[in-house]
Amino acid sequence: MENSILNQLPFDPAYILLGLMVLCAVLLILVITQMIKLRHLNRKYDYFMRGKDAETMEDMILDELDEIKNLKAENRAAKDSIRTLNRTFRSSFQKFGVVRYNAFEGMGGTLSFAIALLDYTNTGFVLNCMHSRNGCYLYLKEVDAGHTEVVLGNEEKEALEQALGYVKRN
Repeated sequence: MENSILNQLPFDPAYILLGLMVLCAVLLILVITQMIKLRHLNRKYDYFMRGKDAETMEDMILDELDEIKNLKAENRAAKDSIRTLNRTFRSSFQKFGVVRYNAFEGMGGTLSFAIALLDYTNTGFVLNCMHSRNGCYLYLKEVDAGHTEVVLGNEEKEALEQALGYVKRN
């Protein structure tokens, strides 16, 4: 046995045997952990499939697909409603300015007022209500894109500027 390959190695052959034993132990540990994971996965699968066959699973999937279609239709309807509301909101009055004033000196307070109501495009009207002893007079002046064709009084200008955001409200 002098000519054996193991005898010609520069190290003791017991190290090879020891290395193979360590490798076998590591592989055995890996096999055991994989078996535990597989058992855990089988339990989850059994729990999922308990009382179900292929037909009931197919029915469940089809029911879920129908539910998804219904939700998509509801989502589409909700988006259409939001678009309609946005269009309606843009055309509604959303900017305003109010100025109270005393139209005639000595008439007992600030019963007169000017109101400017504008939409998203700064189109609307200015309403001027002048209170006197003889009655109350209303004047309506149209506003288009923030401008009027009719000359505005000081209070009407101030109400319009408040609505346009040029002046802070008092």
